[in-house]
Amino acid sequence: MMAATSFHQAIGTIQYSGCFRNSNLNQVNWNYSFQLISSGFKLDIALLRTGTYCSGKRSFSNIQASTSQSTVFDPVSSPSNGTKSDSKKKPSEAALILIRHGESMWNEKNLFTGCVDVPLTKKGVEEAIEAGKRISNIPIDMIYTSALIRAQMTAMLAMTEHRRKKVPIILHDESEQARAWSQIFSEDTNKQCIPVITAWQLNERMYGELQGLNKQETAERFGKEKVHEWRRSYDIPPPNGESLEMCAQRAVAYFKEQIEPQLQCGKNVMIAAHGNSLRSIIMYLDKLTSQEVISLELSTGIPMLYILKEGQFIRRGSPVAPTEASVYAYTKRLAQYRQRLDEMLQS
Repeated sequence: MMAATSFHQAIGTIQYSGCFRNSNLNQVNWNYSFQLISSGFKLDIALLRTGTYCSGKRSFSNIQASTSQSTVFDPVSSPSNGTKSDSKKKPSEAALILIRHGESMWNEKNLFTGCVDVPLTKKGVEEAIEAGKRISNIPIDMIYTSALIRAQMTAMLAMTEHRRKKVPIILHDESEQARAWSQIFSEDTNKQCIPVITAWQLNERMYGELQGLNKQETAERFGKEKVHEWRRSYDIPPPNGESLEMCAQRAVAYFKEQIEPQLQCGKNVMIAAHGNSLRSIIMYLDKLTSQEVISLELSTGIPMLYILKEGQFIRRGSPVAPTEASVYAYTKRLAQYRQRLDEMLQS
């Protein structure tokens, strides 16, 4: 959708910046601006999604029009002195937070859930809130969730505890009308929002004909060994379902194509997803073998922290509580972020 805007006086500067990667995987940062001063000048601009994005193919940020030369600046997320020279430096590191959703209503009933869209229980809600407390001092610029409500609820509830108090906003790309109707037209509001991108590729493993069946009854019907093989083998799927290998193919491909470039551009990312899709991503991050990943267990509602630094993912474990200093002292950048956050909230 295009928006035609007429200008009858000097209105200042439009700035457009971002980053992309060429075929040699070299990061290219760019920034340009131009001034609109002509009387009666008419400009057609695309209505872009809020926030800043970059992928292996392209990246863009929302166009910022103002009556001054200044750019939007976040005193917490940005470098401490906020100079232009700092903003052009290659990002030294980025944080990646992984959270398995809280307990769902079918988890509680011991049913195979898979891709059935089931909400959280009260316990699951509490787990999501507790997860939010654990990451409340870690910077988050973008959020990715699966297309399933239990992962989305977990992400949204966790963000209610973040001390930065930015609002997570789900981006709607399902149609041109959805994109147009969900536009935000306040620059100040945009600055206080975090884009949330939903992707079916991050969905739980599809359990086929097991979905909705009781796990205990299924073991009694087919035998414990067969059900264990369906659940814990790497390449054997349940009837008409996905194996972990099949789940990994879509989840890791999406991570590498859509999420990893954001981290390489310096964005701090949270992913709220599911046991098997997250196991798949961890297999890629930690370079696990197919035998190692099948024994990996992830607890519901417990965040895991990784740091991308110099092209390598470094696991930093799980924050125990928002007051645990050692978690945030793992890197100088996280410690500085927390210090600036403390100063901002105390002022």
